[in-house]
Amino acid sequence: MEGREEMFMISVAAELAGMHAQTLRTYDRLGLVSPQRAAGGGRRYSSHDVELLREVQRLSQDEGVNLEGIKRIIDLTNHVDALAQRVRELENELVAERAARGRRGTELVPVPRTSALVVWQPRRKRT
Repeated sequence: MEGREEMFMISVAAELAGMHAQTLRTYDRLGLVSPQRAAGGGRRYSSHDVELLREVQRLSQDEGVNLEGIKRIIDLTNHVDALAQRVRELENELVAERAARGRRGTELVPVPRTSALVVWQPRRKRT
């Protein structure tokens, strides 16, 4: 079926990642890789999860990064991905807004830059 990602039981995911199943359970408990759960509670790993497991192993074995460091790297990578997605959304909104302005016959007018300092103070409450 199209649109459905292939999912693997823990034993298959462990074999694909070159790890022991208990290591995958540990990584799940630590929040490094969080697989989906089947109706009965069993872990189901996606292809993305398997790639992430391989990256965890690479960072640990080849780069000497401890598990807490790996978790931080994963968290920061996820954050960067989310920010990049938001930038794409905003760019799409900007393109749509520019197209809408073009249809309405309006345009943005540049405002000259200045080095003036503006000090704002709130209005005093009337008594």
